[in-house]
Amino acid sequence: MTPSTDGAPGLETDALLDDPEIRIVVCCGSGGVGKTTTAAALGVRAAERGRKVVVLTIDPARRLAQSMGIDRLDNIPRRVEDIAGEGELHAMMLDMKRTFDETVEAHTDAERARAILENPFYQSLSAGFAGTQEYMAMEKLGQLRAREEWDLIIVDTPPSRSALDFLDAPKRLGSFLDGKFIRLLIAPAKIGGRAGMKFLNVGMSMMTGTLGKLLGGQFLRDVQTFVAAMDSMFGGFRTRADATYKLLQAPGTAFLVVATPERDALREAAYFVERLAAEEMPLAGLVLNRVHGSEAARLSEERALAAAENLESVGIVDQTAGKAGLGDPADPVAATSPEAPESPLPPEHSNEPSTHEPTQHDPHEHDRTSGTQAPHGRGRKSPDPSGPPMHTEADRHGTTATDAMSVEVSVEVSVEQLTAGLLRLHAERMQVVAREQHTRDSFTTLHPEVLVTEVAALPGDVHDLAGLRAVGELLATGSASPPAGAS
Repeated sequence: MTPSTDGAPGLETDALLDDPEIRIVVCCGSGGVGKTTTAAALGVRAAERGRKVVVLTIDPARRLAQSMGIDRLDNIPRRVEDIAGEGELHAMMLDMKRTFDETVEAHTDAERARAILENPFYQSLSAGFAGTQEYMAMEKLGQLRAREEWDLIIVDTPPSRSALDFLDAPKRLGSFLDGKFIRLLIAPAKIGGRAGMKFLNVGMSMMTGTLGKLLGGQFLRDVQTFVAAMDSMFGGFRTRADATYKLLQAPGTAFLVVATPERDALREAAYFVERLAAEEMPLAGLVLNRVHGSEAARLSEERALAAAENLESVGIVDQTAGKAGLGDPADPVAATSPEAPESPLPPEHSNEPSTHEPTQHDPHEHDRTSGTQAPHGRGRKSPDPSGPPMHTEADRHGTTATDAMSVEVSVEVSVEQLTAGLLRLHAERMQVVAREQHTRDSFTTLHPEVLVTEVAALPGDVHDLAGLRAVGELLATGSASPPAGAS
């Protein structure tokens, strides 16, 4: 067992992926917890460990295609390039309507299939009837498993309110097919001929008036035509759905519940765990995504806040030259005063033009009227009385010294304030860490039998294979700290 961050036994995802008996991994959980990324990362890791993998996503967002470097995902498995090792990775996204069409085409003759595909009621049903997406996910899973082309299928479940809706799809389909309304519509096709039409007229006379007003006569005729054409297929739908349901209960299937360390997400995760147990579905464990940690966890929230308050309140930042140890200059006035005398220039430079002054304003130039050398004093007038006063090199250096000291004091103030701010950010991070740990502890107390692996909250979105590899590594190690360079 891989130890989790609190020392308890953790989920070994590598052992799960390496087990040749495991043929299906289903990632389920509430919306927005990272199921798609988890499924893709597991697929990449399993392929690079030597397995032939297909990842089936039902998420309409196209993050999976982008992260795997595929232009588009559709109902056809597409191979992912740049996978290291001897394995293979394919990815696909469920096209609900196309899957329904393929099912119709595969289980009836061409003439009847065309009649069904062109039926307006079928077109509405296949495009968005409640539960159709979940049922078609089951249908596609059964198709992939029957092909025996891949030794591992990883399923990213639909982004519905309840991520286990696809488990209910066969039951909902059965209820739909066994309903009185459908049985009434199927009956004429089973009786056949004029007797069937007579039965249909008698049966429909009881509800045609009301339903005709609510739905329209054309809609009812479309439904009748659809049911008559689909009659031979209804049994096949139910049989395949039941077979896929049993496949999900088999030992070769493993469910991973995906959640974030938030109260609502873990409450949903607890529901999934209980529901899987009730349905006798094999649960492998819990993937806890976006877990926050700190490399400075030894510094508690209380100590960080106390240090920040100390920096902000005791007045250290008001000292002229910063904190102790930096030291004040022996003569701050001399160091900062612009009037401080400058040393004369060396004799060898006395007759050279200054590199800082225009040649015509050289302070070492002799006075043309008196023949004496101008002093190095401040405020020497330019030859033009109306021009600006000239400044000597000493004036210039004095000003620079003053500016430098001002910058130094400003930097010291900024460092102190920045340190206090960082301490407060650390205190907030430790609050988040404590809250997440408390939430996780509540879940593990309720379900101590569930193995857990944690994935750290990464600094950016996962958008390529390198990012998926990083997530896969975190899934394997159960680390709450991201690896260097992970994004």
